[in-house]
Amino acid sequence: MTDPDSGIQARKMHHIEACLRPESQYAGVQSGLSAVPWPYRALPERDLDDVKLEVGFLGRRLSAPVLIGAMTGGAERAARINANLALAAQRLGIGMMLGSQRIMLERPEVAPSFQVRGVAPDILLIGNLGAAQFGLGYGVEEAGRAVREVGADALAIHVNPLQEALQAGGDTRWRGVVARLGEVVPALPFPVVLKEVGHGLDERTVRAVAGVGFAALDVAGAGGTSWARVEQLVRWGHVVSPELCELGVPTAQALRGARAAAPATPLIASGGIRSGLDAARALRLGARVVAVARPLLEPALESAEAAEAWLSTFIHDLRVALFVGGYSGVDDPALGALAELPAPVEAGRPADAAPA
Repeated sequence: MTDPDSGIQARKMHHIEACLRPESQYAGVQSGLSAVPWPYRALPERDLDDVKLEVGFLGRRLSAPVLIGAMTGGAERAARINANLALAAQRLGIGMMLGSQRIMLERPEVAPSFQVRGVAPDILLIGNLGAAQFGLGYGVEEAGRAVREVGADALAIHVNPLQEALQAGGDTRWRGVVARLGEVVPALPFPVVLKEVGHGLDERTVRAVAGVGFAALDVAGAGGTSWARVEQLVRWGHVVSPELCELGVPTAQALRGARAAAPATPLIASGGIRSGLDAARALRLGARVVAVARPLLEPALESAEAAEAWLSTFIHDLRVALFVGGYSGVDDPALGALAELPAPVEAGRPADAAPA
């Protein structure tokens, strides 16, 4: 007799395997962060250790403006990944976002793969559900369960229409989702984040949800993992619609658009962030924190120590970038100045000058 859960759990494993393939990454679209100018100051007039990385986010204090991005859950291998990531986050004092918990709500027996509080009692932990599910009947009860059953501090609601449209059996009914979120989000007793999955929040969408009450926005821009590509790799073994899979708003552009549309809302930058310098540039565009997922997948499969080592280097490089840029830390008023510029600035222009 076939186990009805085996197909769902196998799909989660196929997602992990697909994400490890180079074809899962955007082929032509880049995040745009490399074009963001970064200053260099030969006399920074401060010590490296004095550069402040601590930041407040969603009511918690992080030792650095870094989140482990949403990845997985719902299978044995996923449980090991999540535990290793959570332990690394605990040791470093940073936050973590879980993968989509829909499978957990519908198959309670896989809940342990998401439950990481045993190894990470103190981290900022963010649960995760899909926006499409709220259009299909999810509400306050399901959102509450997703947070309560893993001991999370907040909930991310992800939007992924391109991924769903290219997924076998994907959820393609999105009419009325904004209005439904406008009913649910204000009724929840914890912060809620709206996030894309890697194709970018566009400025029009940010304006459409301005009155919903999201505590933060994760722009999750194009330039890293393309979940449209992942779904085609899972479904066909190769990418059959490459042009569609390249659609999206590059991360730098998404940050600019979100900052213009929602200047008072904290932003998470994710999507193609691969280095501490990428993170620094995202902060310069107005992000409050950054999230990293794909670069941590292989280390997390190895051990918590490997994940911690990768993150330690990433955070150190972020500190060095701020140091040589002449910034006192992530809250330096001069750091976000570039977010006020209306259009991308090419490297080498006068904006490359060090801050005063």
